[in-house]
Amino acid sequence: MKYLIFGNGWLGKKFQKYLLFSNTQMTDINISNKNQIKIAIDTYKPEIVINCAGKTGRPNIDWCEENKIATFSSNVIGPFNLAEICSKEGIKLVHLSSGCIYEGDNNCKGFSEEDKPNFFGSYYSKTKILAEEILSEFDVLQLRLRMPIDEQLGERSLVSKLLKYEKIISLPNSVTIIEDLLYAAKRLIDKEKTGIYNITNPGIITHEEIMNLYKEMVDPSLKFEIFSLEKMLKITKAERSNCILNTNKLQNEGIHLPEIHLRLREIFEEYKKNKKESEKALKHLKKVKKTKKN
Repeated sequence: MKYLIFGNGWLGKKFQKYLLFSNTQMTDINISNKNQIKIAIDTYKPEIVINCAGKTGRPNIDWCEENKIATFSSNVIGPFNLAEICSKEGIKLVHLSSGCIYEGDNNCKGFSEEDKPNFFGSYYSKTKILAEEILSEFDVLQLRLRMPIDEQLGERSLVSKLLKYEKIISLPNSVTIIEDLLYAAKRLIDKEKTGIYNITNPGIITHEEIMNLYKEMVDPSLKFEIFSLEKMLKITKAERSNCILNTNKLQNEGIHLPEIHLRLREIFEEYKKNKKESEKALKHLKKVKKTKKN
């Protein structure tokens, strides 16, 4: 299979690495520009396009509130352009969507792919809702992820973001481990599936649980405080989605991801090893520098 990934950010690079042994190319062109898309398609002639391009905002989604044109162009117009062109060319399109279009746990059932969005508290979420509705008119595979966590401690990972804050909110959520997303995506692609799929690890977890586990396993010196959602909303421009997704549809395809608490323990064990190795390397480097000075 020949893959073309649109978007060379964190997730795009993750997909490129995962598909290392396939014929995979990546481009960072502006997907709101149809001509640029057509040139890329004509150049690489992919069988499958994966759209990892989009605006999530830096350092967070508050950015989208002040950059609505850029957000809309990337999150709505861009995906539509890709869907239209891929449809005409007979190319399969995989689009990374978001579960940040819901609020709550849907009476303990979790929100399924068929449930209507009920969260409109951020401009980012509004664009993701609109994009999903548009792409549902095409034969597109849409993958919803939530609060992604990486096996490496990268800056875009939820864990890295939480570590930057002295105060965090703590509400029940679904979470996606990126490496498990990649696995699930490839399985669905191989099965030639289309439509929307929730891709989160089974189980419900809070930010407090994540940080307590990190403190237990990686850094005992970690300190943080819990504050209320009401207080958080006083210092943010956009509301935040907190929700539980139902993954029965994914499991019915025979794709079973590891439970989130067990998976986090595996990941934090690796963080701990890497932390020790980094500290050891740093001590060695300081020792070498000291020897050279003497």
